[in-house]
Amino acid sequence: MCGIAGKVCSSKRADRMLLERMCEAIEHRGPDSRGVFIDGGVGLGVQRLRVIDLETGDQPLFNEDRSIVVVLNGEIYNYRELRGELEARGHTFRTRSDTEVIVHLYEERGARCVEPLRGMFAFAVWDARERQLLLARDRLGKKPLFFAEKSGNFWFGSEIRAILEDPEIERTVDFQAIDSFLHYQYVPHPMSAFAEIRKLPPAHTLVWRDGQIDIERYWKLSYRTGDIRDKSEAYELIREHLLEATRLRLRSDVPLGAFLSGGVDSSAVVAAMAKQAASVKTFSIGFDVAEYDETSHARDVARLFETEHEELRVTPSAIDILPKLVWHFGEPFADSSAIPSFYLSELTRRHVTVALNGDGGDENFGGYTRYLPHRRERLLALPKSMRVALAWGARAVGTGPTSDAFRTRLRTATTWSLLPPEDRYARTMAYFDDQARNTLYTAEFRDSIGNAAPAENFIREAYDRSDAADGLNRLLDTDVQTYLPGDLLVKMDIASMAHSLEVRSPLLDHRFMELTASLHGNWKVHDDTTKSLFKDALRPWLPDHILDRPKRGFGVPIAHWFRTKLRELPAEILLDPRALGRGLFREQELRRLIEAHASGKWDNSHKLWALIQLELWMSTFVDGERREPASLGLATSVS
Repeated sequence: MCGIAGKVCSSKRADRMLLERMCEAIEHRGPDSRGVFIDGGVGLGVQRLRVIDLETGDQPLFNEDRSIVVVLNGEIYNYRELRGELEARGHTFRTRSDTEVIVHLYEERGARCVEPLRGMFAFAVWDARERQLLLARDRLGKKPLFFAEKSGNFWFGSEIRAILEDPEIERTVDFQAIDSFLHYQYVPHPMSAFAEIRKLPPAHTLVWRDGQIDIERYWKLSYRTGDIRDKSEAYELIREHLLEATRLRLRSDVPLGAFLSGGVDSSAVVAAMAKQAASVKTFSIGFDVAEYDETSHARDVARLFETEHEELRVTPSAIDILPKLVWHFGEPFADSSAIPSFYLSELTRRHVTVALNGDGGDENFGGYTRYLPHRRERLLALPKSMRVALAWGARAVGTGPTSDAFRTRLRTATTWSLLPPEDRYARTMAYFDDQARNTLYTAEFRDSIGNAAPAENFIREAYDRSDAADGLNRLLDTDVQTYLPGDLLVKMDIASMAHSLEVRSPLLDHRFMELTASLHGNWKVHDDTTKSLFKDALRPWLPDHILDRPKRGFGVPIAHWFRTKLRELPAEILLDPRALGRGLFREQELRRLIEAHASGKWDNSHKLWALIQLELWMSTFVDGERREPASLGLATSVS
């Protein structure tokens, strides 16, 4: 696991000092060694976290005649198998590293070298003979990759901050990206929060040559139903594929463990590890608010598999890591579960260098309650003419508090029913929907967005690209293309890499996902039970009380904190004169959101959290003032 960065100059020699600064900006991703390669106008840099081949695997790495060079962030799990095939075809290896297989695959396949790789990766290959740069990102988007092009020059990096080390890149805000952030709680690819920096989407390659860029997609998960017709066969294949995906991810030359929440997904991964490893170390995090604490269930699983178990507890004052989160994410990011992810990574890194986790289970098997049929969607069974009539009828309901509330609910339900399914899902995923954003924005902010495509298009386009035959699989496909790489994988990459911890996800193995995508959607969510197929497949491994208990997200009690010990925080940050002076949001609406939440009238915690993250990002990366916890009136309390 590493961090990579680079610049290709069209008319001058690469600046080694710039490459050093770019590497220093991401040193936390790989503190064990630094490598810099210069070839005329081409400069590549890498910060390495040593995991495989500790002695000879430092990067950059080359082919036999040094005409091809690679820097890699990630791990290639099937490198041993690929190495054997390449050696049989006459290639010579100088290291035992997983990275070296890439340069030899490039010799064989060019840009198609990504196709046989199983792993998480973002890499750059410089071909000195062709004077060509290849960038590639893994299929699901586990590893990030940002790039910029300007005046014939090209930059790339594992984090935005590496690219921002070059003063040629301006810190102009992309307000369309900010609009999308407030919809989704993350900035969706290919945008970034900066107008001059983009993200390479998952499962894409980018080729730069003579100042020209060619971006192509090399893989797309297919949800066409396969030939598995019997659930018992599906159960066996799920267990078999999970064991194999986990076995590959146990390859390591450094200590290894696992995150364990006590939920279905992390418990399944720990079970698969325990069946193939002599001993397993597990790590959990807990809270002082009972409905968010799962440590007792994690202990049950740890005892079942006799793991070496460690716990960490987080209290409200642990929110003092807010400035750290903003600094590491590099652009606005409002998934509050980044807090426990950050602390869990810190705890885990004290004991191991690599950890396995359960990411991907919900997207494979339908684990979110939003996949369950919503009550108001029962109206969809009615003819459209009747639904339109109900919408008009809602306007005729009499006045008064009771009637007003009923009319609002009826109007919402009927309006919802008239939307196409992709638009209904886009609204489900909205933190601030269209109406809320229009109410919040000043006229100046709306003008700065201009005639940009609606934020909802990110969901609509993903939904339209899906080849799924049933509604549930189409939603899963949409999430795999959007929410998974935009939110969950960004959160885990940043939280773990901030502590130089490598995190591997067996449930995101692309072959495992190809199996699950081919299974019937009505097997995955059945009788209003989420992940029913996965749970039943795991019954030979895990007890019923772990499999059948209600799902809890890996979140924090932000709503509770904002009404108690952190009650003053939203107003302190959002109503600060400097924040109001940006002219983005209407002060009256900000006050309404804050007061309605504090009074208990509405739960606006997620909206307030998103706005806080945005303001702290603006002050850090636009104003250039990194705010410390003391300036927010916060203190640390972690045990």
